[in-house]
Amino acid sequence: MTLVKKPENRWSAGVTPYAEMGYYSPDYEPKDTDILCAFRFVPQDSVEPVEAAAAIAGESSTATWTVVWTDRLTAHEHYQAKCYRVTPVPGTNQHIACIAYDLDLFEEGSIANLTSSIIGNVFGFKALKSLRLEDMRIPPHYVKTFQGPPHGIVMEREYLGKYGRPLLGATVKPKLGLSAHNYGRVVYEALRGGLDFTKDDENINSQPFMRWRDRWLFCMEAVNKAIADTGEIKGHYLNVTAATMEDIYERAEFAKELGSVIIMIDLTVGYSAIQSISRWARRNGVILHLHRAGHSTFTRQKTHGVSFRALAKWMRLAGVDHIHAGTVVGKLEGDPNNVRGYYDLLRENRIAANPLRGIYFDQEWASMPATMPVASGGIHAGQMHQLLHYLGEDVVLQFGGGTIGHPDGIAAGATANRVAVEAMIQARNAGRDYLSEGPEILARAARWSPSLSRALETWKDVSFNFESTDTPDVTVTPV
Repeated sequence: MTLVKKPENRWSAGVTPYAEMGYYSPDYEPKDTDILCAFRFVPQDSVEPVEAAAAIAGESSTATWTVVWTDRLTAHEHYQAKCYRVTPVPGTNQHIACIAYDLDLFEEGSIANLTSSIIGNVFGFKALKSLRLEDMRIPPHYVKTFQGPPHGIVMEREYLGKYGRPLLGATVKPKLGLSAHNYGRVVYEALRGGLDFTKDDENINSQPFMRWRDRWLFCMEAVNKAIADTGEIKGHYLNVTAATMEDIYERAEFAKELGSVIIMIDLTVGYSAIQSISRWARRNGVILHLHRAGHSTFTRQKTHGVSFRALAKWMRLAGVDHIHAGTVVGKLEGDPNNVRGYYDLLRENRIAANPLRGIYFDQEWASMPATMPVASGGIHAGQMHQLLHYLGEDVVLQFGGGTIGHPDGIAAGATANRVAVEAMIQARNAGRDYLSEGPEILARAARWSPSLSRALETWKDVSFNFESTDTPDVTVTPV
């Protein structure tokens, strides 16, 4: 690797390489208060990796393409981001750049400002073929400027009175086209069958076939009837996503008036809107569910965009009680190690750097409440042992088609899921292993549960085993 010396005359007019302007500093020791980022990048053929890494640091902090005399009017070195390490990825043309940002570069408690700096113009920079933000270390000093989830996992379980097992949910299917009355029927059948939650999906808002107010009246009638029938607290995620914040607040207030314990927002409303509705949820005692709609447009590509682990950290800071975070099994893309890493970042208070799980830096959440990860997308009762093995018990398992597609009806599908999860938890408490003994445990439970038996028979051959390449291929020394 070529080491770049600082120029003898920083103030010569003209264009100076970013590395020479101080944005590459291999001797820099990151401060405890610095925000640290790990970027995966591929430089253009004519650009040295160190210069490309320095350009990333420069363009995401204070630099522009030429010397500017106004740098003399400020302590510019204090505000410069500093690339302190460049690591080649063996066998590829990729590199990992570790960059430190002084805390003074960011507005307190603002995801919009944080991301405007870190992923602003730099991703379109011509010196790079591709750029991906793999991970960030958010220091406690910055964490404490955010309130985080309105309630968190512990408080949510206390609200609901549900302990010792995953929470069970289902998305109403078909997502679009049902009338409000028929939509409410699905909610009731699923909840009375044994689920804790049902939900709107990301693209059901207030379309001509079913306006939001009509849907919510039938949904809450169904929720209240299911509560009366079962003696358990139930909920339906009422999606308050709308065109303006005024509309969002109107819908949220109506959900509260109807007595809903939970509302939902889509990632597509934007970071500031998410932080705003999070504050509303905290003030009004309503759980906030986030659907990560649209995330794969920038998280799925392995060499360009933003890793979901970074997005998960932003959303915990922004303040959501739930977020969809992958399943390992099911129809949606997700490597087991990386998904476990996402769940750790959402649920734990302290997480050590773990390259196997894609975690590049130690992360300290300073007692911020945890966000409940949600698993959904092509999962069914026959995978219950795998889901619990990979994802743990502080999770919402959402079976859409795996509830509503049951051959004996929606309530039977819900019952199959509830029996399966309780059988697995009982077996765990008896010291049995989820993964190796799971199929036997489910088969035994199915002997006295016709609903589970039919579910296992219906979906026994269903799997979505496509090759995944999401495993991290570079080890980064913990910082």
